[in-house]
Parts: sequence; C-alpha cells; structure tokens
Amino acid sequence: MGSVFDTLNERGMIAQVTHEEQIKEILEKEKVTFYIGFDPTADSLHVGHFLQMMVMAHMQRAGHRPIAIIGGGTAMVGDPTGKTDMRKMMTREEIQRNANKFKQQLSKFIDFSEGKALMIDNAEWLLELNYVKFLREIGVHFSVNRMLTAECFKSRLERGLSFIEFNYMLMQSYDFLKLFQEYDCKLQLGGDDQWSNILGGIDLIRRVESKEAYGMTFTLLTTSEGKKMGKTEKGALWLDPEKTSPYDFYQYWRNVHDADVVKCLKLLTFLSMEEIEKLAQLKDQQINEAKKVLAYEVTKLVHGEEEAVKAQQAAEALFGQGGVAKDMPSTEVFLDEIAAGMNVLDLLIKVKLISSKGEGRRLIKQGGIYVNDERVETADLVVNEQDFKENELMIRKGKKVYHRVILIK
Repeated sequence: MGSVFDTLNERGMIAQVTHEEQIKEILEKEKVTFYIGFDPTADSLHVGHFLQMMVMAHMQRAGHRPIAIIGGGTAMVGDPTGKTDMRKMMTREEIQRNANKFKQQLSKFIDFSEGKALMIDNAEWLLELNYVKFLREIGVHFSVNRMLTAECFKSRLERGLSFIEFNYMLMQSYDFLKLFQEYDCKLQLGGDDQWSNILGGIDLIRRVESKEAYGMTFTLLTTSEGKKMGKTEKGALWLDPEKTSPYDFYQYWRNVHDADVVKCLKLLTFLSMEEIEKLAQLKDQQINEAKKVLAYEVTKLVHGEEEAVKAQQAAEALFGQGGVAKDMPSTEVFLDEIAAGMNVLDLLIKVKLISSKGEGRRLIKQGGIYVNDERVETADLVVNEQDFKENELMIRKGKKVYHRVILIK
C-alpha cells in the first residue's frame, strides 16, 4: 500500500480529486497539512459528518496534519449547498455554543496534542474583515457567471438565492487562502457536495499566490438506493449521546439494509480490508453477524468501548440471547402518575415514542404498538400498576423500536 490515498481509494471513500497524480505524490512523500470545515449550525455533529471525521483520522494515522475549521464565521452566513431554502439566521452566541460541542466531539477522533492537529474557528478572521477591502482584494477574482454554474447555486436559482448566501463561496475560498498562507495548508477535503467551493479556493490561491493547491472530495454517506443515511424516525442520527442514545445509535447500524453492510464497514470502521472481505462472504441470515460487528465498531468509535458493550448487551438481551436489558432506552414514571391508570397514548407521548395522539392512533390501528409483547388493539387501553412486572414495562413500536418504562414507588 503506497500511501493513505490508496487506503482511502480502496475503501471507496474518494469521489473526486483535482490533481490525482500530484496528490498521490505529496501524500506519499510529504507530511501534508490539510483541512476540513464543519459549520456549527446545530449543537452536535451527526452521522453525515462522521465520514469526514474518519477521513481525517486515516490521514492523521498516515502522518499528515489535520486542521479542523469550526465555521463560526461561515455559519453566520450559511452554506446554500443542498438546501432548497435559506438557512435560519443564527446568533453569535448560538454558534459559539455549537462550536464548543463540535470541538469536544472531534477530539474523540483526532489527536490535537503536540502540533499533530489544529482546531481553528474561522470567525477569527472572517468577522473582522473590512467589506470594501475584501471585495477589492478577494471578490475581484471571482466571476459571477462561473459561480452561477456551480451546482450549489444552480439548484437554488429557481427558488431564490439570497445575496448573503452568494457570499458563502467567497468566504470558504478565503479560508483556504488564509490557511495556505499561514499554515502551508495545500489540500482541502470535504464531502462531494463541496466540490464547487473547494475549486473556488484552489482558483483563488492560484490567482493571489501564483501557487498550486489541491482538493479531494469524498462520497456522501448514502444507502444502496441513493438516499442519505442517518435519518431515523426521531430525526437525524446525532453523535451526541444526549440527542441519540448509544443504544439507538447501535440499533441503527444493527438494522441497516443488507446491501449497505460492507460499504459501511469500509467507510465507517478501521477494520482491515481482510477482515471486511471475510464478513462480506456472509449471506442470508449470517449477514446479521456482520451487522453486529458494524454496529459495535461504529458505536465504539463514537461513544467508547464501554457504551458499545452496553448497547450490544442490551440488544442481545432484547432478542432473548442473554445480556443485560437495563441499558436500552428507558423512562421513569412515578406511582402517582399511574395509580389511577394512564391512557396508552399519554404513555407513548411521555416516553417520546410518538409526537402526537393522532400518530399513536394510526400505529395502533396498524398493529404497530405492543405492551409487554401483547399487541395494543385499542387507543382506549389504560395502563396501570398491575401491568408492571417487577416495576418494569416494555413497549415495542413496530418491529425494532423498544422502550423500557420503570415504575418508581
């Protein structure tokens, strides 16, 4: 294996590169400083960011230096890429809170000690820019005609593209120039939807510095049907355990479609290709063993080995194969709440398995709600203290979503 380029390529990560031979050469012969940007538009990274984090980790393990840009400045504008509407404008305080969360999560994957990696907020330079000076020194290098052909803008023209969003490409390109000048950062990485923005930065460096910089994009995390991964009934699959529990996180990967297992093992774990090839030979019912490996490995990376073991044991216990079910998602109810009986719809809302009573009625009508393994036939069902076995009650939604209700006396 010649370089990390070959590793990433073999695992199916690379989508596009600007200068393939030059990138291969520098990654093989030099210690390259590269960067990936993360705009803190939410209070947690999600599984869509996870692939980029894996790429950074592979690169660092191969001896290269990552720069994680926390987009405190660019998030003030919002990337129009992949959006049909303008993003909600965020306050500086909201962005800073989110940025702090991102830093904690990224530190689980990247070693930021002793100059091995840098984490920088682009607010440091973007928020202090003089607008007229920026237009004269940076804006002059951008062709509006060429920008309008970029995929990130084309998809928005019919619905309307605000002027503030139109500036996003200039700001991200300026990030690359700034990092090139101050940190000798010559390679920008990102999801394949960032291709146009990466090209903008490379072109800006060429025009301002008369030097070459490079770009490489990675496949987006999609299913075999082309749909984005990481969408659940509860919303996005977050890396924050407070937003998506380690058990729910584990169960997501345990239940991926058969056709996606090998792809996910290559993209989202550090298992060797030899191990993955062995798992790829499993067919039919045996493929569940590969799914268990996937779920454990990904959960271990994101939440640590202890939480991965707990999630694994809880899942095994649920399906009658031993283990400890106490680590599955659970909610406590007090005796006075249940003493006079609680309607099943109210209980489902309390434990957050449904968002409305209408949704609950539909699920019950479709036969999709079970209490203690018995199908709920009517939305008028009342749950009381007698339904709790050893102060516990199990609710199942559909085939795979379980929730434990604990009675506190």
